[in-house]
Amino acid sequence: MNILVLGSGGREHALAWAIKQNPKCDRLIVAPGNAGIAQIADCAAIDPCDAAAVLACVEENAIDFVVIGPEAPLAAGVADALRGAGILTFGPSAEAARLEASKAFTKEICDACNAPTAGYARFDDLEEAKDYVLAQGAPIVVKADGLAAGKGVIVAMTLEEALLGLEEIFGGAFGAAGAEVVIEEFMAGEEASLFVLSDGKNVLAVGGAQDHKRVGDGDTGPNTGGMGAYSPAPVLSPEIEAQAMHEIVQPTIDEMARRGTPFQGVLYAGLMIENGRARLVEYNVRFGDPECQVLMLRLGAQALDLLLACAEGRLNEMSVTWADDHAMTVVMAAKGYPGSYQKGTPIQGLDTLPEDSAHMVFHAGTALQDGQIVATGGRVLNVTARGATLKEAQARAYAMVDQIDWPEGFCRRDIGWRAL
Repeated sequence: MNILVLGSGGREHALAWAIKQNPKCDRLIVAPGNAGIAQIADCAAIDPCDAAAVLACVEENAIDFVVIGPEAPLAAGVADALRGAGILTFGPSAEAARLEASKAFTKEICDACNAPTAGYARFDDLEEAKDYVLAQGAPIVVKADGLAAGKGVIVAMTLEEALLGLEEIFGGAFGAAGAEVVIEEFMAGEEASLFVLSDGKNVLAVGGAQDHKRVGDGDTGPNTGGMGAYSPAPVLSPEIEAQAMHEIVQPTIDEMARRGTPFQGVLYAGLMIENGRARLVEYNVRFGDPECQVLMLRLGAQALDLLLACAEGRLNEMSVTWADDHAMTVVMAAKGYPGSYQKGTPIQGLDTLPEDSAHMVFHAGTALQDGQIVATGGRVLNVTARGATLKEAQARAYAMVDQIDWPEGFCRRDIGWRAL
């Protein structure tokens, strides 16, 4: 079959890599893709949020199945447009994608289905929000309601941080995403990500992971889109996963169906785990980035079969086969990230690295200029490896990192430290 993947990041490189392993895939196009993706698939220079351009690409290339990677096209209704044209599509409708596009909407759903989550209040007025924070005290969590590319959350350990965060959000730091804020109680514990496929009715857990949000070693410095991840996450025990599925995920899917907006796609539940129980931090409606990279390296070719079953409404027929191993990805970012950074710097040494089921460099922000791979983003490479143990996966990933010649790049040197 001919398959189109929408997106241009490390997540989409990982999805493309896994899909390509499956013999069902005859032709693979990624739009718009990047320099790494171009080595394994055809790239189409279209905006994934432009439904008309996506539909034209689908028709022109006789596409049978579309996999939507990032959240923005989902929120923009691209999945709706594709399904309206009779195209088999993996990814939720714009209405169902509100589980990520609006923090306040997610809280409404949790209230409706009694899913355990943090206490909260929502505001569209700065002074009222400040008064609430002062009354509640710190630590406290301040979130821009809308999509902010993973950066609209401030875990404020002091009142000063919380008030400054509110001023930033209402001051336009995250654009329209900050027109409303959700203020939550601070939840202590250890955070993990559970990835669940849903066909609108049936659910299937496809793996857990832990990522490292802060830019510096020891989880210090500002939050980022993610500096590395590993799978499985030891904190996500079978018992906690079962509790999360029973009390959080399935009730959410049931409530969405009850409202006439069934959720079809991947639901990424960010969980806070304390004293053997999970509470929901937030939902995302797409694979995490960089968590997708470790999941795809472990899932391999079966990923396409699972995505297809999800889109075709037959998830109840499926199960996941896991190798008894571990995977880790280390994000290499441009110096200065998550602040300002230089673009267009050359990266050498990638062509000497192994590429197999245990070693992959997924490109997140690269382009090919005059025959040279250059950095075009903040998070640029996802150096990913598998091993029999997490320690072995870590050693393999960092051995690859050390062979990459990119003076303008950096990475954390402690990915996996919580589990290790």
